[in-house]
Amino acid sequence: MKPMLLVLLLSLSACGASLPSWQGSEGLADPHLGQVWVTAEQRWITPQALVERLAPAPYVVVGEQHDNPDHHALQLWLLQRLQAARPQRSLLLEMLQPAQQARVAALKGTSLPGDAALQEQLDWQPGWDWAMYGPLVRWGLDVPAQLLAANLDGDTMMALYRRPPPLSPRYSAEALRRLRDTIEASHCGRIDEQQVTAMLAIQQARDQAMAAALANAPTPALLLAGNYHARRDLGMPVHWPQASAAPVIVQLQGGSAGALPGAQQTDYLWLTPATPERDYCADWESD
Repeated sequence: MKPMLLVLLLSLSACGASLPSWQGSEGLADPHLGQVWVTAEQRWITPQALVERLAPAPYVVVGEQHDNPDHHALQLWLLQRLQAARPQRSLLLEMLQPAQQARVAALKGTSLPGDAALQEQLDWQPGWDWAMYGPLVRWGLDVPAQLLAANLDGDTMMALYRRPPPLSPRYSAEALRRLRDTIEASHCGRIDEQQVTAMLAIQQARDQAMAAALANAPTPALLLAGNYHARRDLGMPVHWPQASAAPVIVQLQGGSAGALPGAQQTDYLWLTPATPERDYCADWESD
C-alpha cells in the first residue's frame, strides 16, 4: 500500500475511533487513562497514534490481563482500526490449541451459530471466559484470512510436565528468577521444586510455540496472549527467530500508571482501568 494512501485511510478511520466505554472501576481518575506510553521515547501518545505506528508492522503482539474486560474491548477496537487501515491477514490466540484448528477452519466463511453452539463446535475451553473472548473469536472467524491457534495441546503440556526439557540459554538469570517467583506466587506457594521446574518448562514451550506460530503466520499478523507471554524479557519474544522482523509489543495495564516499564519489557504500554483485585489464594484456602 502506498504511504500516502495508508495515511489517508488511517485519518479517515480515526474520525469515528472513540474508545469503548470503560468497564473497570479502578484507576478512572488517572490523567493518562486510555493513553499509550512509548517506552523508547518516554512519552504518551493517543490510541489513534498507536494504530498509525502498528499498521505497517508485519508482527504485533498484544499482552493482556485475562480477566480485565477493558483489555478485550480495546483489543477488538484495535483490530477493527487496523483492519480499516490495511487487511489483517491473521489473528493468533493463546486461547486456541492446535487440536481446535480444524474446527476453526470448518467455521471460516460460514454463517456462525449462536454463542452456545459456536463454543461447542470450537470445543472452546471453559477456562477462557466466552463473555470476554467471544467477540474476538467471532471477529477472527469473520474478518481476517486466518484465525490461528498459538498455544499447545493439553496432552503436550502434560508430557512436558512429566518429563520437562532443559531451559533455553536465551533466558537471563533475572528472567528465570522472575518467572520462578511468578509461578510460585500464582500457586500460593503450595508447589515444590519439581513442580516449579515442570511449570517453567511448560511456560517455555508455550512461548516457543507462540513464537513459531506468529513467525509462520500470514502477515500482517497479530497475537493476543497474556502479559507474561508478551513481555520481551520473559516471554515469547525471548524465543523469536532472529532472522524474522522483530514483533512490536503492546501491553495492556490496568490501574494507575505507577512505575512505567522500559523498552526491555515492551514497546508500548496502554493504560486501562483495573477490576477489583481478586485474592485467588484466599479462594484456594476456602475450598
